[in-house]
Amino acid sequence: MNPPAESTIRPMVAEDIDAVLAIEARVFSTPWQADTFLSLIGRPGAEMWVIDDADGLLIAYSVLWCIFDQGELANIAVAPEHRGQGIAVRLLEHLVAVAKERGVTSIYLEVRASNDRATELYLGFGFEEVGVRKGYYNDPKEDGRVMRLTV
Repeated sequence: MNPPAESTIRPMVAEDIDAVLAIEARVFSTPWQADTFLSLIGRPGAEMWVIDDADGLLIAYSVLWCIFDQGELANIAVAPEHRGQGIAVRLLEHLVAVAKERGVTSIYLEVRASNDRATELYLGFGFEEVGVRKGYYNDPKEDGRVMRLTV
């Protein structure tokens, strides 16, 4: 399914943090704090993007760190009521384009071993599983699948 045409992708700004935290709290068992997001805005190497719906409501966000030729997808989330509309794919496509512009050739991420939905998304996007980080996640304790996309 294609994301709504009237949605807008744009850089994250400090005024977005409350909406980002609301999604973060609903999606992750160990959500990031406001200070984490605020400290990354405008930082060299940090690519922080959001998607707004037609009404201007923030419905998705992402954080990508770019260091030399490598990227790390640190965080990506779509509000649960907006899942299944291609929004995460649109955000990933944008991140890959931004990463290429920055000279990134590989993007890495970790995903919970039990998160089949996210794993399917990443595999469908072209990521490949390249390793496992034992006990990487807390609440609950769980392994992380390490995945890589060559861009």
